[in-house]
Amino acid sequence: MVRVSGLASGMDIDQIVSDLMKAERMPIDKMKKQKQTLEWQRDDYRSMNLLLSEFNNLAFNMTLQSSYSSKTVSSSDETKVKAAATSSAANASYTLSNVTMATAAQSISTSIDSSMDPTKSLWSQRGSMDSSVWTEKTVEQAAITLSADTSTVKLAKGAISAVNQNTGTLNSISVTTDGTSKEYKVTIGTKVETLSSDEVFINEDTGEMTFGTTLTSGSTIEAFSYQQNVLKFSITTYDSNGKATGDNTDGSTPFEFDGSTSLNTLLTQISNSKVGISAFFDEGTNKVVMTRKDTGNLSSADSADGSNMVFSGGFLTGFLQLAGDAKGTDAKFTLNGLETTRKSNTFTTGGVTYTLQNNFTGDVRVNVSNDTQKVFDTIKDFVTKYNELIEKINGKITEERDRNYQPLTDEEREKLTDKQAEQWDDKAKSGLLKGDSILSSGLNQMRSNWYASVSGVSGGFSQLTDIGISTSANYSDRGKLVIEGDGTKLKEAIEKDPQSVMDLFMKSGSTTSEKGIVRRLRDTITQTVSKVEQRAGRSTWTSEQFLLGRNLKSVNSQITSFESRLTQVEDRYYRQFTAMEKAIQNANAQSAQLSQYFS
Repeated sequence: MVRVSGLASGMDIDQIVSDLMKAERMPIDKMKKQKQTLEWQRDDYRSMNLLLSEFNNLAFNMTLQSSYSSKTVSSSDETKVKAAATSSAANASYTLSNVTMATAAQSISTSIDSSMDPTKSLWSQRGSMDSSVWTEKTVEQAAITLSADTSTVKLAKGAISAVNQNTGTLNSISVTTDGTSKEYKVTIGTKVETLSSDEVFINEDTGEMTFGTTLTSGSTIEAFSYQQNVLKFSITTYDSNGKATGDNTDGSTPFEFDGSTSLNTLLTQISNSKVGISAFFDEGTNKVVMTRKDTGNLSSADSADGSNMVFSGGFLTGFLQLAGDAKGTDAKFTLNGLETTRKSNTFTTGGVTYTLQNNFTGDVRVNVSNDTQKVFDTIKDFVTKYNELIEKINGKITEERDRNYQPLTDEEREKLTDKQAEQWDDKAKSGLLKGDSILSSGLNQMRSNWYASVSGVSGGFSQLTDIGISTSANYSDRGKLVIEGDGTKLKEAIEKDPQSVMDLFMKSGSTTSEKGIVRRLRDTITQTVSKVEQRAGRSTWTSEQFLLGRNLKSVNSQITSFESRLTQVEDRYYRQFTAMEKAIQNANAQSAQLSQYFS
């Protein structure tokens, strides 16, 4: 609202009202500071919950057996055998000898004509192939509406069959322009000759149509069908159970390629298919090589010693002449005196995964033992993360509240630089969680979780101190854990009785005393997070679902009501000053009239 005031009195009414309203606004400024404090406190609670939740996720990993049962594996000669072990592997030694590695089935074609270019379309090089490798297929060409004047238009597919012209299958093509239809006589070949205005030439290699006259924009080449040359063939391969992997009823995998496809593209698509073959063309020998991606003798269950790759179709069996007796071989070896075989050079037995690297006749020894260092590092990292967690939470609940610094109002913030405002906010945010009962109780309970004995442990370690972990003697550390000495006692415990160490941390139980340390911690964290959420909520919760949210809603309601009252007070001040202005104007008018009588 635009007001013009002070004309009669000469007073700055706007400034006077503004000064008066400053006093009136003091309660609402206090409410807004209260609102900001509540929001900061809510955010602090949520940041603590985030820390607790992240630690809880880490603690979950400490309830997994793999965290305590890591194995280390050594091979006496990794150039011959590499090995790895799962946590279920037994501590033992294994000897491999008389190893013959598995090989993959491979089939190599006869030499292809040296003029063959693997990057060009196969149809354009059909002279080097027997015509029997090609199969004719009907293509339904959709109508084509021209967007510009042109005399050349490309069909959807190339490799046009001569049967279209020889048998009269495709004698003419109809073009409609402005509602008038015109027939163009079809000629098919590889080189365009002179055309009359009613003729169209189709390049059988590329499928490009050249008309004897320019077709105008908006013309439509009507739909028609034609015969195209394609390569059709199938390949059959088998899995380790002797089952054919293809989709056809006989288990073969079908392939179909346009004549416009190059040899390289054809082989790449075979390699990318589910048939499980790696195919390529070797330009040095002009041969195609097809190799099973999996090793071993992978033949049909009905013919265990049959071919691992069965080819059908003139292109594969006639032109490439790929052998139909391709076979792979299984890996053969002796493991701890037992002669056995595997399809792959990587195999798992007894929780140990072996990878054969070379053929050899001597012995290679593989030793499996507990990975004490890895388990030690896992526990050490967990203790470190716990110490970081309680340091951050303790920092919040012991931080002093500086009441000399309250949240800034908009007017106060404008008087400060960005840096000054940031520093002020940091001080104003301090100590908002000082002495918080929920977090303090949670920390106390977590300390108790660590130090209380675990009942029913299978071995001799039932307390944290039994494995060399204790509380810091420094009071200022506020319950941080320390691993005694250089960790020797913890490592000895892991080496001596890994099961007991695992039980101490992750044992399940129906009562708290029966649960391992980590499971107790997770229970405490879950309870603490839930209590904090009841006070500070989650980002997805409504204000009604948590305490601070309800408080914020109440403050917002008070602010809205008070702002409405301030508007009324300001209007009242202006009405009063307006009445004063009118009174002064009337007095001035009367004074002027009286002075006329005496002049």
